[in-house]
Amino acid sequence: MARTNTGNFEQYGLEAVPSSLKISTWKEYAIITFAFSVNAGNFLVPALAVTQGNLPWLAAFLAVWIGALLAFLCVSALSIPGALYGLPGQYILRTFVGSWLATKIASPIRVLTSLYWFSVQTIGGTFILQAVISIFVDIHIPFAVLASLTASLMAYLALVGYDAVKKVTRLFLPLLIIGQGLMLFVIFKEMSAVNAISTSNSSMHWGVFFFYMSLAFVQFVSGVSASSDMTRYAKTARQGFVGMFVGNTAGYFMTALIGTLVAAYFHSTNPFVTLSDQAPSFYVGLFITFSGLLAMISINIGNAYTGGFSLLNTWPSLGRIKSALLFGGTGVFLSCFPRLSAEAAAIISLLGAGIVPLSAIIVIDYLWFKRGTISEEDLLQVVSGSYKINLAAIITFVTMSIAYLIIPKELSPGMLVFIVSSIVYLVLKKFHVTKLTFLNGNLS
Repeated sequence: MARTNTGNFEQYGLEAVPSSLKISTWKEYAIITFAFSVNAGNFLVPALAVTQGNLPWLAAFLAVWIGALLAFLCVSALSIPGALYGLPGQYILRTFVGSWLATKIASPIRVLTSLYWFSVQTIGGTFILQAVISIFVDIHIPFAVLASLTASLMAYLALVGYDAVKKVTRLFLPLLIIGQGLMLFVIFKEMSAVNAISTSNSSMHWGVFFFYMSLAFVQFVSGVSASSDMTRYAKTARQGFVGMFVGNTAGYFMTALIGTLVAAYFHSTNPFVTLSDQAPSFYVGLFITFSGLLAMISINIGNAYTGGFSLLNTWPSLGRIKSALLFGGTGVFLSCFPRLSAEAAAIISLLGAGIVPLSAIIVIDYLWFKRGTISEEDLLQVVSGSYKINLAAIITFVTMSIAYLIIPKELSPGMLVFIVSSIVYLVLKKFHVTKLTFLNGNLS
């Protein structure tokens, strides 16, 4: 098999991957994205649709799955440039939003987002790991020590690069599927005992339905800025697109199904903990918990891998290895502070103010204006170091970020801001409020 690295670590940063290394098939991408999907963080929105939105489980399932499906279409479409040109997503982003917005705003936001989720996932996994260790040995390992070791392992695998992501997810996949099967077994076993799902206080409200559909959409559409990081090793653009879409949709189908059923029947937002407690035997419960740890490791390798490229796009002089090391080191440090997970609502809201308008601009620019292709002129300008300022993108980003923070949360600002941002950007581009290009310090 062709190697994507020299020594032990992947070397390709912002430069194009050689065509000889573009050998990954749609099945490999389906495995990677499926392994990323079923984790404790992704269970939250489906569960909240039932526990806080009071939707019946089927309505809650359909709401979040449809919202995610729409996001995955966008994410898969934006994986195509990576497969065509062998470049990472954040670097390609310069052709959509301009070099200034990409390097000064978009990539730093992506770095912060990846760092936050990396640390939160590690914190949650560390608590589970502490509980598992206490079952077998009467030893208390300090949280910071255990979190540092766990985070360091995932950061190291991300440093190794794409080959590590591919091999780890392929190794974990059978265990993850067995764990999900056991989770469904426990759910349906308990449901059959009373012959019904608990639906007290559940009722169908279309406003609530669209609210949670919007939440799911916004949660995943931010992936448009990073999907090319993976597919730059794809055999063809079709292989990358199909693999990303199939893996994401199948994985989130399981996530939404388990999350809404556990919320409806057990009134819980954490299926791994709840179902391990309700398991018919100690070993079944232990395996469910173990699969939760594997899911956390899978998604966090992805967070660290794509986060490193975002940092590299902001700070190209670092190179791939140093940017991955810096990201990993920061992630390890942040994982030692459990309080970060308690501030999720405020942090996600702040990050969303930047993520949502940027995602809309990227999708509209690539699918509407570029018609799914990037001109050779645009690519040459990026590679040559031309400094593009996309005025339409900057104006849209600033105004819509402010709007996101002002709009009341109950009005579901995510989907609304995404739609309005798309319209604003379309209008500005139509009026030729486009870009300024600086080449060697001169305006052209």
